[in-house]
Amino acid sequence: MVIRRGGRQDVRFLRDMLHHAYYWRERQPGEGPGPVALYVKGWGRAGDTALIAIEDGFPVGAAWYRLFRRDHPGYGFVDEETPELAIAVVPSRRGRGIGDALLNALYERAKADGHQAVSLAAERGNEPLVSYYERKHGFTRAREDGEESVTMRREL
Repeated sequence: MVIRRGGRQDVRFLRDMLHHAYYWRERQPGEGPGPVALYVKGWGRAGDTALIAIEDGFPVGAAWYRLFRRDHPGYGFVDEETPELAIAVVPSRRGRGIGDALLNALYERAKADGHQAVSLAAERGNEPLVSYYERKHGFTRAREDGEESVTMRREL
C-alpha cells in the first residue's frame, strides 16, 4: 500500500468515502453524502488536506481534514484552529490496517502543517468506534451533542 497526497482530482473519491463513512450501518447506503457534504463541498480551499491510500493502483481509502469557522462549523468542531478530520476505507478493504496507516500519516501531516490538534465527530450509536479512537489513537471526548454525535479531540 502507498499513501499519497490528495488533490482536487480526488474530490469524487473523497465524496464516495464520505458516503461510506456516513452510511456505515447500512448495507445499501442512501443517495449522496447527505448532511455531511460540507466535508468535501468546495474542496481545495486553504487548509484542505487529504491523503489517499492506494493498493494495486486503485484508491482504497482516504483521510482528510479541513478547517471550519465558528459560524459554519462541522459536526466535530472544536475551534477555528483545529482541523476536523474524516476517514473511510472501502468496505472490501476494511480490517487490514489501512485506516490506522491513513490516520497516523494524517497526524504527521497536520503536525507538519503547524496544527496542535485534530478533531472528529463520531456517531453516538457507534460506541465501539468511539472507544477505538480513545484507546488506539489517543482521542478524548471534547463534547457530546445529545443523541447525535460525540466530538473528539487528539493532541498532536
